[in-house]
Amino acid sequence: MSAGETLPDYLEPGLRLVSVGLNPSVNSVRAGFYFATPRNRFWRALNASRLIDAPATPGRAGVEHLVRQQRIGFTDVVKRATRGGSDLRAADYRRDAPRLRERLLRVRPAMVWFHGKVGYRHYLRYAEDLRPDEIDWGLQARRIDDLPVFLTPNPSPANAVFSLDDLIAWYDRLAAAAAAHGGEY
Repeated sequence: MSAGETLPDYLEPGLRLVSVGLNPSVNSVRAGFYFATPRNRFWRALNASRLIDAPATPGRAGVEHLVRQQRIGFTDVVKRATRGGSDLRAADYRRDAPRLRERLLRVRPAMVWFHGKVGYRHYLRYAEDLRPDEIDWGLQARRIDDLPVFLTPNPSPANAVFSLDDLIAWYDRLAAAAAAHGGEY
């Protein structure tokens, strides 16, 4: 992997959800698809949840299936690939969070889905100039312009405090919230 390599955004108008990760992992960039680290629980939680109507296979084809058939797009708060989120710097967020806001407002999904409080907190600070004391899981009171935001725990293996069953339950809540906000498929 050379410096500057990252994952492409899968963004287009008409999406019911946009999945926003913290940043691409080196493993994901090498494999060429989101959530590629074998121990990451995203694909297992997604396939066990009510968020999609048919299983998706991990891989580039699976991501493309989610975009085309399930209307779920993908992007990140920071586009620089790292071995872990702790390798990100304030300059990364300062540069990329405002760009994320622009991309989201351009495609206007029915709902924005952040994976984890770290990415969402940094988005708020560097793109919206907000520093909330507390952030809860689920549907957020704050919107991105008029776009509803939903926050689920990060499926990374580094976030083991949440079990696979916990993730599935949050994805099911996200499915219900997306349906309530016009994000049905």
